[in-house]
Amino acid sequence: MVCLDEAPVRLISEVRQPVPAQPGQRERYDYEYRRNGTVNLFVTFDPYRGWRNVKVTDRRAAVDYAQCMRELVDVYYPNPSCIRIVQDNLSIHKPGALYEAFAPAEARHILCRLEFHYTPKHASWLNMVECEISVLQRQCLGRRIDDPKRLRNEIAAWQRRRNKNRTRIKWMFTTNKARAKLGRAYPATAKESKSL
Repeated sequence: MVCLDEAPVRLISEVRQPVPAQPGQRERYDYEYRRNGTVNLFVTFDPYRGWRNVKVTDRRAAVDYAQCMRELVDVYYPNPSCIRIVQDNLSIHKPGALYEAFAPAEARHILCRLEFHYTPKHASWLNMVECEISVLQRQCLGRRIDDPKRLRNEIAAWQRRRNKNRTRIKWMFTTNKARAKLGRAYPATAKESKSL
């Protein structure tokens, strides 16, 4: 199982030089900044292996999504016959994105290995990769980064460290809790209703 989501990141540069940290005082920076555009992060996370991959792209388009799917199939998971992808219902998260990006034979080759599972509408928080993106934003992106190359280097270092440690998420949300909270999206079977 691989969880996938994306996040936009603003590239921000300083207008004035920050005042360096001194003993007993944190670094200070001016509230003014200059926007240098945005990039998109495609984040994939395997909660069982404690593995994640972050791909920085210039935009969030179907072609970029299709490239991520091809990398999953051909590079990161070349052996499994079926890779389950957990993702939200974004318009580019559709099999048709692969046909937009690749020749029909290549798209079919990739799609034969993928099984898509979508989070319910307004419940993308059920996707474990959301936790990983939150950690990425706190540990790596919580400061001003002004150019895509530096951003890629910072994210690559963060990703290497997290993958080396095989950092996992302690997921506490069970099927029963999901059915109780999201009754319409996950109807219980007759047998399960008796146990609840």
